Amino acid sequence: MPATRAAFRAVRADVEEFLFEYAALLERGEIARWPDFFTDDAVYQVVARDNAESNLPLGLIYAEGKGMLQDRAYALIHTEMYAPRYIQLRMSNTRVIAVDEPYITAETSYLLLETLIDEPTRVQQTGKSFDVIRRVGDQLLFKERKCVYDTVLINNCLVFPV
Repeated sequence: MPATRAAFRAVRADVEEFLFEYAALLERGEIARWPDFFTDDAVYQVVARDNAESNLPLGLIYAEGKGMLQDRAYALIHTEMYAPRYIQLRMSNTRVIAVDEPYITAETSYLLLETLIDEPTRVQQTGKSFDVIRRVGDQLLFKERKCVYDTVLINNCLVFPV
């Protein structure tokens, strides 16, 4: 961990700013740039809480490596058919668990809201992300991102990343 409270707060502020930029990119629908937030060997998962607590690997999304993330982004942009929607991704209560440079381990609560053009806004997911973030120079990148959502029921197919 950082030696002083001020250094610890600075790490948490860096992580929060990184997460806010990540959420803003997804909210703007810039899916082609989504993989840029990950290391080349990153692992990304979205899994139900009951599976995570039972150490079951089955989840909605599993991607190993930036190439798989790029494939998913390409599919979302060019091949997937889905109704137009607005996404709001809220992240809060970020806790930095450990700092072992160049890695930062953190967990953050998230809320994913979805609004289809002709329907009321609804909660798509609530949960926590468990992240290992790597500092590369002055940039942060996800080495691991595991999003664990609280319910086994998803109102609609999960189209966008969390």
